Amino acid sequence: MRKRAAIKIEKNTLRTWIEVDKKALEHNCRLFRSLLPPGCRLMAVAKSNAYGHGLYDNAPVMERLGVDWLGVDSIVEAVTLREIGIKKPILVLGYTLPARFREAAKHDISLTVSSFECLRALQNLRNRGKIKIHLKIDTGLHRQGFFPDEVPRVIRILKNSQDHLQAEGVYTHFAKAKDPQDRAYTLGQIEKFQTVLVAFQKAGFAPLRHVCATAGIFNHPEAFFDMVRIGIGLMGLWPSLEMKAALEKTYCLKPALSWRTIVSEIKRLPKGSGVSYELTEMLRRDSKVGVCPIGYWHGFPKSLSSAGEVLIHGRRAKVLGLVTMDMIVVDLTDIPRVSVGDVVTLIGRDGRDEVTAYEMARKADVSYYELLTRLNPLIQKYYLD
Repeated sequence: MRKRAAIKIEKNTLRTWIEVDKKALEHNCRLFRSLLPPGCRLMAVAKSNAYGHGLYDNAPVMERLGVDWLGVDSIVEAVTLREIGIKKPILVLGYTLPARFREAAKHDISLTVSSFECLRALQNLRNRGKIKIHLKIDTGLHRQGFFPDEVPRVIRILKNSQDHLQAEGVYTHFAKAKDPQDRAYTLGQIEKFQTVLVAFQKAGFAPLRHVCATAGIFNHPEAFFDMVRIGIGLMGLWPSLEMKAALEKTYCLKPALSWRTIVSEIKRLPKGSGVSYELTEMLRRDSKVGVCPIGYWHGFPKSLSSAGEVLIHGRRAKVLGLVTMDMIVVDLTDIPRVSVGDVVTLIGRDGRDEVTAYEMARKADVSYYELLTRLNPLIQKYYLD
């Protein structure tokens, strides 16, 4: 209640908002730091709107918490972070259009290079000042990246472009690191990556080496190298339910995000009434129902129609009928003393109960990664102490 009191004035002007617990972020950051060897850098991956937590709100907090790097998806995100005052090194993990290469040099932003088309475009660019690049190697995920046998050709191009290209880093990404019981494929990826590192070393390059994301931190400490890239874990969620089951008693991750809305209207309906579009749900009893001004446009999945649950006064209220674009209807019959304006918790804790992102995603039949990253970026974020 103390946290909500701190945002009372702002909250009274909003129909829905997201709260992010800075103490939870700090706890998670300390946990991952404790797992790393001395000198190993920590990149906070803030792509996809910081997994729904708000990129431009999240990045300054992560910088103050002392992360070494920030990882984003696009040059647009990276430039905006520079414009709001972020000083830490930034790596663009996704594809950058050649027309925007010069912005990287201007704002001291590092780019991922994962194809010969991109590398040639950079090679042909004559720019004032060097552009920092991280070479992405495809060791088995088969998404971005140069194959290991293409690395000698990559090195030849880099040697001929050292006046305007700086091979700052080299990295790869695991395909199956989330499964704590199946290590063989990932160990094979690590072996391939190490052969690539030898090639760079023999050619006289000493790039920053990074491989592990959140799952790799727990399952493959042999692959920490010079830096790790942590995204979902810093937000307090496990990379897979299998890892959660296996490790949550040993390591405590604290989810940082709560999503709230309000009750905007209350009415009583007789037994047999249909609710929402197409009248897909008929009431089995005389009921008190409430309207909440959020829907699938805000990121509340339509697949939660007649299935989802929210918290009001610490008690569960079922979603009735179809989730619509901007509204849901919930059953208030068993919850006393509900008034218009009362807070509704969509994700997070209220009293002794909690709706987790894991639970909501399971009921919606989507991954919790997808659920969080689809939260509408226009929803106001409050980062709370």
